Amino acid sequence: MGQQQLLLIILGVIIVGIAIAVGLNMMTQQNVDANRQALITDMNAIAARAALFWKTPAQLGGGGFAFTGFVIPGRMQSNSNGSYAAVIAGNTITITGTSSQAAGNTVTATFDQNGALSGTYTFAGEFDY
Repeated sequence: MGQQQLLLIILGVIIVGIAIAVGLNMMTQQNVDANRQALITDMNAIAARAALFWKTPAQLGGGGFAFTGFVIPGRMQSNSNGSYAAVIAGNTITITGTSSQAAGNTVTATFDQNGALSGTYTFAGEFDY
């Protein structure tokens, strides 16, 4: 083999290696984005459940226009996307979702009595970009 052919083979190997590295990086980032969106979706479902609790009269097992006594339902506390915790403060509920893929990846949001987002989502870990 000539020297030119060896250089072309080496160049080809380098290009393929770079392409594989870029592809893996893109796939990893897509996985992080999908997990972040799944946590947000689950948190919105929990907020809707909390709003329903807030509006339900106390005689029927609800909060009677208060979040006091609301607990995230058992099946919603943890799933393949992550785990969730709620903190009640007056007429708002703050929900934190922690990723099942990496404990440092969290999403936090505060919702009002109607289940509407109050403010913005706060991201930590790989979710914060």
